[in-house]
This record gives sequence, structure tokens and C-alpha cells, in this order.
Amino acid sequence: MFNQFEDLQKFNKDGIDLAVKSFGSTTKNVQAIATETADYSKKAFEQSSAVVEKLVGAKTLDKAFEIQSDFAKSAYEGFVAYASKLGELYTDIAKDSVKPYEAIISKVQTAAK
Repeated sequence: MFNQFEDLQKFNKDGIDLAVKSFGSTTKNVQAIATETADYSKKAFEQSSAVVEKLVGAKTLDKAFEIQSDFAKSAYEGFVAYASKLGELYTDIAKDSVKPYEAIISKVQTAAK
């Protein structure tokens, strides 16, 4: 009976250790997402401010349209790059969160066979 209790305690301890590892990696990746979002927001604000200054200084309507279309193109490209980076970071969260549990899953699968 004591062996079963000790096995249960070890199983619980291992589960808690795995949860802590998983939480730690998730926290690291969430911080990376927050940093990336803050950087993108800062960069987008700075670019928008620069475009407004250029638009105010535009002498002709054609020049204003050129400035606006250049800004739209660069804003789109910047957003696509940002979205791609976020996609990678979210994928990393999923992979890193599951990684600590892979050993237990393989043990269970081996034991089930």
C-alpha cells in the first residue's frame, strides 16, 4: 500500500514539475509577443507621424497621393511581417507548452502497447 502511495506522490510531483516547466516556457513566449507588439506599435506610430508631416508639407495633390500610397504599401508590408512573426511566436507557444509532456506521453503509449 505504501508503494502505491509513494508512486502516486511521485506521479503528482512529476506532473507539477511538468506544469511549472510548461508555464515557464509559455510565459517567456508571451513576453516575446508583448515585446513584438510594443515594437510594432511604436514603429507604426512613428511612421504615421512622419507621413502626416510629409502630407502637411506636400505642395500638390499628386504629391500627397504619392505619399499616401507609399505609406499604405509600407504599412501593409510592415503588418504582414508583424503578423508572420506573431504566427511564429504563437506556434512556439504551442510547441514549447507540450514539450515537457512528450516524455510522459511516450511512456504511456509504450505502456499501453
